[in-house]
Amino acid sequence: MSRSGKFDATFGDGRHCFQLRLGELEELQEKCDAGPPLILARLGAGQWRTGDVRETVRLGLIGGGMKPVEALALVERYLDQRPDWMENALLARGVLAAALIGVEDEALEKPEGEGETATFSPTANGDGLLSGDQPPPLASKGRKE
Repeated sequence: MSRSGKFDATFGDGRHCFQLRLGELEELQEKCDAGPPLILARLGAGQWRTGDVRETVRLGLIGGGMKPVEALALVERYLDQRPDWMENALLARGVLAAALIGVEDEALEKPEGEGETATFSPTANGDGLLSGDQPPPLASKGRKE
């Protein structure tokens, strides 16, 4: 199964398409000195760094089709110069979750014979779980603790 990871959201002066492909994810990793899952965890837990927010939004705009110089100008105007860091952290979380997990309207299909499909909302919670799922157990079978 293939998902685009595109995420449409309002930012700054209007609605924009965000997408983090492999190149953008690698640059994000370099800029933030952390892998994308760790950045997503920080965004979800409210323990983000300004670069986590800024670079995710900037690179998401570029991946969504915006020219790099235009993306930088938007980020400088609507993120760097405004005190909306919490709101922009939610946007960054949605953009990164869409890249790593998929978006709500992109159904995640279970293997044949396992019932309904499930969906994920990148802005619902930061734990990366599908609706109704429980976190996996920490210990695997056959392993003594």
